[in-house]
Amino acid sequence: MNEIKIFCPATIANLNCGFDVMGLCLDDIGDEMIFRKSETKGVKITKITGADLPYEATKNVAGVAALAVLNSVEATFGIEMEIHKKIKAGSGIGSSSASAAGAVFGVNELLGKPYTKEELVDFSMKGEAIASGCEHADNVAPCLLGGFTLVRGYNPLDVIKITSPIELYAVVLHPHIEVKTADARAVLEPTVPFKNAITQTGNLGGLIAGLYTNDYELIGRSLNDVLVEPFRKHLIPHFNEVKNIAVQNGALGSGISGAGPSIFALCKGEKIAKKVAEAMKSIYATTVISFDIYISKVNDEGVKVI
Repeated sequence: MNEIKIFCPATIANLNCGFDVMGLCLDDIGDEMIFRKSETKGVKITKITGADLPYEATKNVAGVAALAVLNSVEATFGIEMEIHKKIKAGSGIGSSSASAAGAVFGVNELLGKPYTKEELVDFSMKGEAIASGCEHADNVAPCLLGGFTLVRGYNPLDVIKITSPIELYAVVLHPHIEVKTADARAVLEPTVPFKNAITQTGNLGGLIAGLYTNDYELIGRSLNDVLVEPFRKHLIPHFNEVKNIAVQNGALGSGISGAGPSIFALCKGEKIAKKVAEAMKSIYATTVISFDIYISKVNDEGVKVI
């Protein structure tokens, strides 16, 4: 294999009660990347579309992640890489993570798969750090592994994949505004009340139990965030209205995707997801803010060759 083209899916992180530890993989929403073997060692980015990103590998999320894998083995060749961005940067659905996860997957494929997808998560975090300033796996893990993922810990890295209930759909509304991750972090309190910590722990346990048992009502009851959403929701115009109308129209729950500004809703079945999407759209349709809306099943495969 000398050349491959891959699909790098978008993701939703946090999922209300799973701040910094939970994420899910979306279907049909994502970037595309092309990798070719080269006689010149190292990583060379030859083409970027859809975004204004650096071509220098050491300054590019995908380049840094690709180099991390390539430098870990005694490769006899280099890699040329094309990046075709379809996930808008700063959208809250894992744009940088798609680049990082796609890069490690593509390089690994051309190397003959020396690493498992689980092992690639650690390499992809090196690229993610370029975008966010720290290594974290709540987006790259579901992008690579598919389904839902739980990051239990980092020392050592311990990621658990959870297969999604088959009827679960996600709706994502992306308003075309910017919410910087640094700003979204800055509004958070350094300490939390003990009572809230207990509530959040119960909801996280309930969400995981609901996913394993296909209990959609339990999933819905658990999609409640008492630690982060109260401080961040004011950064997203009309957040409360969108969340409330989503639930009123049958969504199991709704919340902020990643650091925002995207708002997500989880639904049981495509019919309800379409109804919820129309309801969420109706709020922003009355504003001057343009937006995108997506309806997606949970992608259980993750990044893949196309």
